[in-house]
Amino acid sequence: MIQIPCLNEEESLPLVLAELPREVVGFDEVEWLVVDDGSTDRTVDVAREHGVDHLVRLTTNKGLATAFQAGLDAALKLGADVIVNTDADNQYRSSDIPRLVEPILAGRADMAVGDRQVQNVEHFSFTKKLFQRLGSWVVRRASGTKVPDTTSGFRAYNREAALQLIVVSRYTYTLESLIQAGKMSVAIEDVSISPNRTERSSRLFDSTSAYVRRNAFAVFRAYTLYEPLRVFMILAIVFGLLAVAAWSPFLFDWIVNGDRSGHIQSLILGAVLLLAALQMFALGIIGDALAGQRAIAQRVYERVRRLELEAGVAPSNYEPGDREAARPLTVETIETVAR
Repeated sequence: MIQIPCLNEEESLPLVLAELPREVVGFDEVEWLVVDDGSTDRTVDVAREHGVDHLVRLTTNKGLATAFQAGLDAALKLGADVIVNTDADNQYRSSDIPRLVEPILAGRADMAVGDRQVQNVEHFSFTKKLFQRLGSWVVRRASGTKVPDTTSGFRAYNREAALQLIVVSRYTYTLESLIQAGKMSVAIEDVSISPNRTERSSRLFDSTSAYVRRNAFAVFRAYTLYEPLRVFMILAIVFGLLAVAAWSPFLFDWIVNGDRSGHIQSLILGAVLLLAALQMFALGIIGDALAGQRAIAQRVYERVRRLELEAGVAPSNYEPGDREAARPLTVETIETVAR
């Protein structure tokens, strides 16, 4: 199953669909799934006109991560053994799909991530390349993986990896799902790809600073979900050291000069910082307990998914497509997308 989350993509979607393969070596059948995230243009009509097999239509714009999760759920219920996710802006080349799924077919990986080799992409600005590399380094440290391009949305999952994946964020799935996969010891392999040049601005963020800010929060949130004890212990140590630093003038006078008078402000500040350290420690213990409950809830959710698959529960917000309705890509469409 090749799934494409879409939001108002009537112009670029025809070109993407025209290049999608209908046959991939190692698979009996290849089907297409478009997830409409509350589009207000003709995205759904365009998908039908170009022979999409399946549609998931969200009633309102719920965010890329929600659309991605809805697509995974539908693909599983429709019987997909491997799910490939690509973008509707034609950033990724469909000709790279066979290479992307090869590690899964070979049994080396449960999940494959396309590596755009950002440092070699000419149409990426220096600032974007810098933040991409820095962000990927942070995510690799947080997830314990070796994926070089952590923000790449060109990914493939086998059935087991897709069943375990639960995305909480509404903003984007790329970072959270990678951290989750790393913490769950999912076998991940990266595959070098050659992205297309896209002139359209991102629908997820208005500027590079907004992108960095939202991604930084997403990484911190996802990492805290899986490692709360470590996060809050680090904060507790930091506050504890600051408390000692605040008390140091008083301690110096007391030990060296035998004078215990004065330094009231330092003592009060140190006491406040010590209380903060104790609170961070307590939050770490509570967070660790909650992380255990979250792990149990995730396993329950996975079991529920499996039971739904066995019971033949239909996908939510699902509409069948029509492969036979596919229209050939016209010169006018290509020129429109190029403009």
